[in-house]
Amino acid sequence: MSGDRDKGLPHCIELNLRDVNQLFNTMDPSPFHEKDLDHDAEEFIVGWALEFPVDDPVELVVHLSVLPAGEEAQDMLARAVHHYFAYRARLAWLDFRRLMRQGWQSLLIGVVFLATCLVASEALGGDRSGRVLGVVREGLIIAGWVAMWRPMEIYLYEWWPLRRRGKAFEKLSRMPVSVRFREADSGA
Repeated sequence: MSGDRDKGLPHCIELNLRDVNQLFNTMDPSPFHEKDLDHDAEEFIVGWALEFPVDDPVELVVHLSVLPAGEEAQDMLARAVHHYFAYRARLAWLDFRRLMRQGWQSLLIGVVFLATCLVASEALGGDRSGRVLGVVREGLIIAGWVAMWRPMEIYLYEWWPLRRRGKAFEKLSRMPVSVRFREADSGA
């Protein structure tokens, strides 16, 4: 899909729907421009957006068999999609900040616990202790380093997928949205 694409042209994410209601969560009573997207539609759009490099532009093309009456479908859909993904971007950044705060708290707790374990290990007699005290000393050292597991996990692995997802939501909140009418299939 992206191999033959000219640089500067957006990647195209296409949805084929019967009518515009398939794009939205039917349980959400909000007006269209504030409605949540259907979970499957959101996952499809986000999944494709994450396939492309984060800086590459994307465009959403919605093919509809039935155009909504009384409203300009393209403007309505663009507002709704932009509103929804802007909301999801805000939530992603809140999750990111929450994770970073948890990382700092975990790091502080881990460092204090590690220092306590190291001091307790040294207090048990150093190298001249017996076999049982040696095992207890090593256990304390291991326990102290295990306490550092969570902050290391956050700062080495967990933050970047959240950040990437947040950037993808921001990009989707600004992407061009096109609506195209397609004739309903009459054969099958």
